[in-house]
Amino acid sequence: MITAVKFKQTLTLIAALAVLSLAPMAVADDNEPYPRIHVTGEGSVDVAPDMAVLALTVTREAETARLALDANSDAMKNILAALQAEGIAERDLQTSNFSIQPKYVYPPARPSGERKQRRIVGYTVRNSLTVRVRDIKRVGAILDRSVTLGINEGGNIMFTNDNPSAAISQARTQAMKEAVTKANTLAKAAGVEVGKILEISEQSFPSRPVPMMRAEMAMAKSADAVPLAAGENTYKVNVSVSFAIKQ
Repeated sequence: MITAVKFKQTLTLIAALAVLSLAPMAVADDNEPYPRIHVTGEGSVDVAPDMAVLALTVTREAETARLALDANSDAMKNILAALQAEGIAERDLQTSNFSIQPKYVYPPARPSGERKQRRIVGYTVRNSLTVRVRDIKRVGAILDRSVTLGINEGGNIMFTNDNPSAAISQARTQAMKEAVTKANTLAKAAGVEVGKILEISEQSFPSRPVPMMRAEMAMAKSADAVPLAAGENTYKVNVSVSFAIKQ
């Protein structure tokens, strides 16, 4: 005969077993893919550059490495002094490359096919300087002055921005607004409602400095300042956003 106490214990055991049997089902439900809408958005901002980066090179040749180096060093000292006189800070002047290279002559082959050994006939010394100019209006005059003092080989002039964080933030906001608009449009077309944001990822594309001209082109100018066109830099941000679909 089952007593009241034993009957109560039996009911408790049955209830516990029922909970245990339902637990895996609850876990399985939690792991079910959440209905969502996945969209991307893009934002871009164009801003005028506020800084130029110049690549200036002094090249000198002589019969000996010593003579070539002395000639190169004299020219570079004058250029550095002139740049500092123009207000360029020391932190904005950086030697980017230096080399001493021999110049060879290769005698023609003899009738027998034998070639004479090459010989050194001189040396070339190159000293390259990277200059950041924070006042774009003075770039042309600085370039012209540098060429006058001895720059005779060069690289690009690039226009960039010292601190583009504000432009990138604006592009980021535009990208997110576009993603939200896309999600709402898709949800309306599908007859559902957009829920909370489940995930956001971002990919930014800082504007690359734009090369505007070559120093070789500038050397042909005889005006007081080399004419330049700075244009604008474009900063882009892409976002990838997942929205829940309201159930």
